[in-house]
Parts: sequence; C-alpha cells; structure tokens
Amino acid sequence: MRLGRRGLLGGLLGAGLAVGLGGLPAYATTTAGTAGAGAPPLASLPLDRVQLLESRFLANMRRTTAYLRVVDLDRLLHTFRLTVGLPSTAQPCGGWEAPNVQLRGHTTGHLLSGLALAAANTGDAELAAKGARLVAALAECQVAAAKTGSTPGYLSAFPETAFDDIEAGKNVWAPYYTIHKIMAGLLDQHVLLGNAQALTVLLGMVDWVDTRTSRLSREALQKVLHTEFGGMNEVLANLWFVTRDERHLELAARFDHDEIFGPLAERRNTLAGRHANTDIAKVVGAAAQWEATGEERYRTIATYFWDQVVQHHTYVIGGNSNAEFFGPPGQIVSQLGENTCENCNSYNMLKLTRQLFRNDPDRAAYMDYYEWTLLNQMLGEQDPDSAHGFVTYYTGLSNSASRQGKGGLVSDPGTYSSDYDNFSCDHGTALETQVKFADSVYFTRGDVLWVNLFVPSELDWREQGLRLRMQTDYPYDPTVRLTVDRGGDAEIRVRVPGWVERTGQPAKLRVNGRSVGVVCRPGAYVAVRRTWAAGDIVELSLPMATVWRPAPDNPAVHALTYGPLVLAGRYGDTPPATLPTIEPSSLTRVAGTADFTVLADGRRVRLSPFLDVHHEHYNVYWAVRPGRPAPKLVARYAFDDSAGLVDSTGRWADAALAGGASFVGRDGGGAVALDGQGGHVVLPAGLPTNLTELTVSVWTRLESVANSARVFDLGSNAQTYMFLTSRTGRGTARFAMKLGGMETEDFVDADRPLPTGVWTHVAVTVAPGVARLYLDGEQVGINEQMVMSPLLLGATQQNFLGRSQNVKHPWLHGAVGDFRLYGVALSAGDVAALHAGTFHRYE
Repeated sequence: MRLGRRGLLGGLLGAGLAVGLGGLPAYATTTAGTAGAGAPPLASLPLDRVQLLESRFLANMRRTTAYLRVVDLDRLLHTFRLTVGLPSTAQPCGGWEAPNVQLRGHTTGHLLSGLALAAANTGDAELAAKGARLVAALAECQVAAAKTGSTPGYLSAFPETAFDDIEAGKNVWAPYYTIHKIMAGLLDQHVLLGNAQALTVLLGMVDWVDTRTSRLSREALQKVLHTEFGGMNEVLANLWFVTRDERHLELAARFDHDEIFGPLAERRNTLAGRHANTDIAKVVGAAAQWEATGEERYRTIATYFWDQVVQHHTYVIGGNSNAEFFGPPGQIVSQLGENTCENCNSYNMLKLTRQLFRNDPDRAAYMDYYEWTLLNQMLGEQDPDSAHGFVTYYTGLSNSASRQGKGGLVSDPGTYSSDYDNFSCDHGTALETQVKFADSVYFTRGDVLWVNLFVPSELDWREQGLRLRMQTDYPYDPTVRLTVDRGGDAEIRVRVPGWVERTGQPAKLRVNGRSVGVVCRPGAYVAVRRTWAAGDIVELSLPMATVWRPAPDNPAVHALTYGPLVLAGRYGDTPPATLPTIEPSSLTRVAGTADFTVLADGRRVRLSPFLDVHHEHYNVYWAVRPGRPAPKLVARYAFDDSAGLVDSTGRWADAALAGGASFVGRDGGGAVALDGQGGHVVLPAGLPTNLTELTVSVWTRLESVANSARVFDLGSNAQTYMFLTSRTGRGTARFAMKLGGMETEDFVDADRPLPTGVWTHVAVTVAPGVARLYLDGEQVGINEQMVMSPLLLGATQQNFLGRSQNVKHPWLHGAVGDFRLYGVALSAGDVAALHAGTFHRYE
C-alpha cells in the first residue's frame, strides 16, 4: 500500500555517533552523494516486500508473533467494555492493565500496531483478522460511550472524567498517553492493512480531542501538557498524511509543549531532571510535524534534541536515563544503576532516528546509532528462552545488574514478564519493536536503494524490477553479501558503519569479487550504480576488532566492544561488588566465536556480546588502571592572604566562594567562613580523576554540628561521591565513598563527632582495600574491607567544601582552611606531620 504525500508509508512505519560519550562510537556525518535541496524523504517499501531470513531478528519476531496469536482480546477489552456499560465476563488483566490502574488501555493500542505490523510483513491473514476484530470491538465501545454521556468520539478503558480531573489540576496518570496509543494503533491498522473502520473510529477520536482541547485557553492547555501525553502531536501529524485535513496539523500544534520545545528551539539543553520518555515522545512528534509542515523550528527541536541525547546522555548500549530521568550532560558512569536504559526510551529514540534519517540521509550517523541501539539494547530486551517473547523493562548497567522484569509487577518464574500479569509500557512497545525489523533495512528514493541495516532478508523492489537477497551472520561475522536474484537499473548505497573508524582498518566493497574503486569511508554510504544482472554479488567486508571506549565522566572506566557489539562480563549468580578492575593486555578471543576472556579483579572472566547474556549477572563498564602515576600533590587551596583561591600546584582552576562564603583569618593561615545557610566553596571539576589511592587533608572549625553536613564532598551527584560529614545519625564523623549502582557505600566511622569551637585537622587516606580517618593526627577510624577504589570517582563534576551532593542536607556552619588532595595514601607519620605543619615533601 502506498499512500500520501512524500511517501506516507515511509513516514508512518518505524520504531525506531557524534562524540563517543558513554563509550559510543564516534559517528561521521558524510554519505555518498547529497540529498539535494527540497528532496523528498526516503521511502520504506511496503512491509511485504521485505522478508526476513533466518537470524536473531526473525527468531525474536517469531516469539512475539506467537504471543500476538494467542493473546486474548476479550481480556484486554474487559475494562473498555465495563467503562461504557457493555457486559464482560473476561478475566481482568494485571500490571498496568488492571481495572484500578489509570493507564489501562494503552497496551490495546500497542497490540493494534503490533498486529498490523506483523500481518503486513508476513501476510498472515489470521493476524489481520484478529486486528479487524479488535477494531470492531473498539468501535462498539466508542458508540456505547456516547450513549452513556461521554463526549462523542471518546474511546478509552477509563471514564472521561479523568480529563475533567486533569483539566482541574488534579494528579492523573497520563490519560492522553493512553489515548495516543489507541489512536496510533488505529492509524497503523488503516495504513498497513487498509482497515476503513479503523480510520472511522480514529477520526471520531480526533473530533473528541478537538472538542476537548478547543475549549481550553493556551495557558490551561499548557498546564494539561505537564502530564505525560505520549506522542499526541505525532499521531495527529501522521494522520494529516492520510487526510490532508489542515485541522489535524492545527490539533497537533496544540500539543506543542512550550516547557521543552522552547529551550530546544533555542538550542539549549535543559534535559537534566526531566522524565526521559515523556519528552522523547514529544520530540518524535516534532519530527513528524517538521516533515508535514516544513517548519524549520520543528526541525531544530528534533535534531538538536537527538544530538544532545546521543552525545551527552547515552550509555554505551545506546539507551539513556537512570530510573527513567535524564541526568546532567556527560554523566554516565556516575549514573549507573539497575534501572538505567528504559526500553521505551530507545523504542522512541529509534522512531525519532528513523524519521530524521529519512529526511536527512546525508547524516549516516542516524543509522549508525539506530543499528547500535537495536543490536545492543533492543534485541536483548527479549528473553530468547520464552515462547512468547517476554521482555525486560529496564536494561540495567550497574555492576550487579541482570535482566529482569519491572519491580512491583508479576513475571513468570525464570523470565522477564508474563502473558497477562506484567503489562507495562515496555511490554507494549515490545509488541511493535520485535515485529518491525523489516521496516528500516532498506529505503528508496527514485532509482536509489539505501541498504541501512545488515539483516538477512529478501527485497522485492518491483518499481525497479530488482530482487535482492542479503545473507550475513553480522554482527558476529564481518561479511555482508547482497545477491541479485532479478536484475535492473539502480544505484545501491551501502552503509559503512562509523564504528569501523576505530578499528584502524579499511572496509572493502567488491562487486562480483572485484574492487569497484570506491572509498569506503566509515560513517558514510558507499554507492555503486550499474545495470544489475541476476547473479551479481555485492560484498561488504568490515574489519572487526576490539575497541576500549572510555566513559565521558571517567577516563579510567571503559566499555569493550567488538565491531558493533558491546561485550559484557558474565558473572552467573555472583555479581562483583563494584566495577571490576580489568587487565586489557590479558584479553583473549575464544576461537570461532565473538566471545573473549579477560582478567578482572584477578580472575578470568568470559565476555560475550551483551545481547546474548541472559539469566545471569553481567558487567559492561570496567575500571582500567591509568598508564601514568598520579602526581603526589594533586591540588592545594590554602585560602590564605597570598594564595587566596588559587591552586598552588598550578594544575587546576581557581576555587570559588559561593552562597555568602567569605575569607576569615586562622592561626597559621587563612580560611573561608561558612554561615550554615548556603555559604560554601566550589572546587574545580575533575579533582580526583585517575587516582588509585589518595589523601584528603583539610582544617575545619565548626560553630555548630548538624547531622549530614559536609566538610567536603567530591562527586557528581547524590549517587556518586566521596565525602566527610561532621556527624551522622550514629553520633560520629564519617568518611564515605560510593559509585552509582553500588548497593551500599564504603565508609569509615570515627569514634567521635567533629568538635565545635576549635580548629581541627581532618585527614582521610584511601589505599587499595583500606581507608583511614584521622583527627588532629590521630587515627580515629579504619575500614580494611573497602570495596570501591577512588579510581571510580572519575572526573567529578561537583566538588564542594561545606556542601553536600544531596540538596536536602544541611550546610556546614563554621570554617574550612588549607584543603589538600594527594595522589598517594600518606602514612600515619605523614598525617601527623601534616597536623603539626611540618610536612612539605611534595610541595
């Protein structure tokens, strides 16, 4: 089916490297040729023209398709029917489809899409008929809703009063989010399978949206948009490609959320602290609005957002967010956890990426990211041992992570979800992700074919009379072979992945065994134009090599990749206590596989492609000892009359007084007074970078003591830090270190709190496995079972004296002076000399 302006089908199908932040590959931005001014978007061929061959992709699709066949429609329709007064004796569903959960109904929308995608690709009449039955049942519910007093066109599994509540400012869980899923599913049923009733029901819902939102002022509507609304702008813009009704674009624009679109249009990154998937879906809508309207503002919003997320908020596997929220730009290792990389985020990022590439194929970086995330996150979200393709919610990346279901929901034993008790947003998006692999393998424009993804498949390009067969064991094998089964005139453009550049070896393209004299630039498409004959073979050879990829916030922490594959250490039932320290020189390949072994924390660990690691603990990020010794004296801020805020070593920028801090005198030197109301000292970012051991020395005088007030706190956030507090709830001073993702912090408790009214010298030394705490030259605490190395702190972004990483903690009331950081764990005698003022060895 071909519909609409500028390749409708290409616009509506789709799930969904810049600098290498998070360990991602560096993506180039050049391609073979240019799109040309005003060129139409690339089109994807109808799904039945691309048939998957045996591969991991097809295996995943079969499992999800098996679920689509058996899932009971009456159970999913149960709450729709009860809401409008229709009888239902079906057993209620669990999870987020339970009758008492406000998000109920969203999975039905994803099911509509999944059925449409699978049926369109396979030609399966049973799946198409099941989709038609679901549409017909929803149509009955829509008619019944109007009879019970709902606004005409309303359709959902919860009463319309939810929208009265949200408009009144009450807390409601995302009602427009569910409406979007249902509308998008209906649109897929119409576009992919030609279901006219689906369009009728959808247009009724659109009328309802118009009625509901037209009576609100812009200010009132913007308040409504504070609650997650999915991609309402996306489905309305995509509907315009079918109807050409300008009202649909006007409706889409009503869902332009100023709070996020404003800064993005001005190219400002304000993502930190925002719920990731809420905003990604909005920007997918902006990309659709750009294609529909041509408005440059929407293009800026979509492309700037993509650049920022991929370059500054993305982990090595391609996913983003920690506990569903964006962190500050560049925080990756300092934001590890079991709840990183929600899979819905990447579902939407792939939709956005696909849309952007179709409209700007000169940026091969888009498809580089698409492939990377598809291979390293989305293929592996599904349990290969489950008959129905059960999936995870998050893809955790802490040292203790394993693939698992959503906390609080019920999963079948030994797997990640269930048929009916584990419904969540990720359960729903997987119904689409795992059945639409065929939609982005190839794109076309005129007589040019883009080969984007290396997925074993057969392509029937009837418009050019060309039939191709792609055969490959990629990503495990470096060779991709395209065989022409039926000839024709065409240009074939094959993507040379950006990851090739880091291997230091060239990719090679041959036609019928001979070089064609073109340069295969990584991160670009290589083009060959000719009259193709049956039997012609295009062969791309890619150099597979291991690459250590440093994290952006810690040069001593790396991920390891092999070609396009992220490798993970397999830890069975016993995860490491924190990120293991690895010996890169010990890396050895397991013959005949994409597996390796390596020494980590003194034991040999097997590394496998991350997508293949299931039902056990794994580790993806590794500590690597720095090649150069740290300076003995890393930094010193004396805060006296001569030095002020200057680092005496000359390595670091000046410190800064903040929040009302001021200079004050101290016997033997200067100090900074802190008022307990916000006064603190800001030290330069990155101070403890690449330190395997250290000593922190500082003088402090407390005017009063408050639990959790910090003398110093060097870290990046409330999960990754190294601090000294004057007193804990146990009544003693404490030194502690922690990396995000660790179950507990390492700490040393003193035998007393810090005193008040007197100057006290405080020192902490940390060496491998042991930390000591000193007050006035006397050891007052020791921990000889330290798990974390200072090396894991990395390039800390927030280093304070008198302030905590945790904004809920009190400020220090007193003064601090002569802060020193050493790159060595000083001896007890050295610490005593520091206290006495006689230690000058490293100055």
